[in-house]
Amino acid sequence: MTDGFGRTIDYLRLSVTDLCNLRCVYCMPPEGVCKRDHGEICSLEELTELAAACVTLGVKKIRLTGGEPLVRRGILDLVKGLSALPGLEELTMTTNGTLLADYAAPLRAAGLNRLNVSLDTLRPDRCRALTRGGELERVFAGLEAAEAAGFRDIRLNAVLLKGVNEDELGDLARLAKDRPWTVRFIELMPIGPGAAMPDAFLPAGRVLEAVPELREMQSEGSGIKDQRSGNRDQEMGEQILRFARNDGAGGVARLYTAPGWAGAVGLITPMSCGFCESCSRIRITADGKLKLCLHSAEEIPLRGLHGEALTKTIQEAVRRKPAGHRLSDTQPSDSVRPMNEIGG
Repeated sequence: MTDGFGRTIDYLRLSVTDLCNLRCVYCMPPEGVCKRDHGEICSLEELTELAAACVTLGVKKIRLTGGEPLVRRGILDLVKGLSALPGLEELTMTTNGTLLADYAAPLRAAGLNRLNVSLDTLRPDRCRALTRGGELERVFAGLEAAEAAGFRDIRLNAVLLKGVNEDELGDLARLAKDRPWTVRFIELMPIGPGAAMPDAFLPAGRVLEAVPELREMQSEGSGIKDQRSGNRDQEMGEQILRFARNDGAGGVARLYTAPGWAGAVGLITPMSCGFCESCSRIRITADGKLKLCLHSAEEIPLRGLHGEALTKTIQEAVRRKPAGHRLSDTQPSDSVRPMNEIGG
């Protein structure tokens, strides 16, 4: 499946709920979100049908998102069903990790291949403040359970927040020193509550300043060299698109490591250096709307469509996928929904 710009679209982010057991300050309002009527959210059967249609059109990878996907009733049945889809090569999930201790082993047994776990801080008090109630020890209990269940290539996602966690960049990055984890730092995007936090933006290049021993990883055949001299943000812009096309341990992250480290550090830069040119993904919301770009206002209803009508609608919509977003210091997301209603 290709879009109008010749990009291969083979990655689906499937939101299974807009509910979450946390209320992170850059994602959710303080009061949380109202639970929607049961009929407003796709059933497990509908989600499976929508995902299967995408796989028949060439999707090779599905990431389950939320909200928090582990609060969705029947999530294990959904994972089992999706993992059995012919042609699907990878099934992954993004989670805040607080429920993972109980779910890691069953998820692995159901066919989930990999996990991304949100981790913005290593300080328990800061974790409670950022998430409005989250407990850091539960996240690490979940990570231990995930490793014990056999999950490998675990990725930790930290949103960069100026004046909040910038003093922890080194400590967060060094989680990859002794564990084969990829710690990925993500620039704050002006979407939902994040759009009201312009002073919290922190460029990903600050991670390199906090951890000077990091060296850019070599990508076989890419010709990428160590980019240690000069203006790091500018150098990042010159090379990041080649990393974005290589969906290895970092996905769209530019990868770094240091001598003797077991894992890697990734920098994801939707603001300082976008990677729309290589975008390979589409999204389906929990209420069955197709989003061609996270930051586009366009949403295509898919519920009620089946068979050829469903695949044709998806295929025709993908041809209209925009070239890129318009995010900037002064231009917030065009999306009509916050992140918890779209999926991370």
